[in-house]
Amino acid sequence: MTGSGTSTEQAFLEQYDASRYERPSVAVDAALIAIRDGALWTLLVQRAEHPAKGAWALPGVFVGFTESLDAAAARALSTKAQLSGVFIEQLYTFGDPDRDPRTRVISVAYYALVEPRALERSAASPDTRLARLSVPWLDETGGPVDAVDDDGTPLPLAFDHAAILGTAVKRIRGKLDYAPIGFELLPPRFSLRELRLVHEAILGRQLNKDSFRRRVLDRGLVLPIGERDTTVGHRPPELYRFAARRAR
Repeated sequence: MTGSGTSTEQAFLEQYDASRYERPSVAVDAALIAIRDGALWTLLVQRAEHPAKGAWALPGVFVGFTESLDAAAARALSTKAQLSGVFIEQLYTFGDPDRDPRTRVISVAYYALVEPRALERSAASPDTRLARLSVPWLDETGGPVDAVDDDGTPLPLAFDHAAILGTAVKRIRGKLDYAPIGFELLPPRFSLRELRLVHEAILGRQLNKDSFRRRVLDRGLVLPIGERDTTVGHRPPELYRFAARRAR
């Protein structure tokens, strides 16, 4: 850019009035998902203020004016879930004009798979809880999902957070066939049975043991490490590792 171009742009910026245009608020919400007892679970935070006071919500915050989306997501995990160092990635942007009754709020949703013990520690405060996900659709059909309490009763979810959770479930189901989803859910060494149970929990249905074994090995997602699980007394299973650990 020439000197004259720089000076004219500077003059333009100095007189620019951002208040001429309406600006929506931007939030981030995080769908944290763990596998426990063969089912999908998430962490919810009970809202203490209106709107949706008393309802349950995903950990979320409004994005600061000078804050990146990733930084806001990390802040939401730290302040609302007491979590740090969690691998989290952007999921989808929810921008229905009426999704929040206060004003126009666009939510950039994130999701992460978290070890159950870490999520349980996050649910230690009185205003947080773990809830099991009840998915009413098969495969990658998509749609909202319920978060239910211990007796299966759906919990009231704030805003469009049922849709955010549904989108997270659809995403991880869609990645099962080409991505090593178990990175965050399994130890470095695991049996194919343990990996199959993870897949069954995510899909919400049982899988044929032999077909699963062939599919996983044919796609090269896992590699044998030449060891067996000696903690199992009868026919110790062979142990595997993922072909490449995800960078953090």
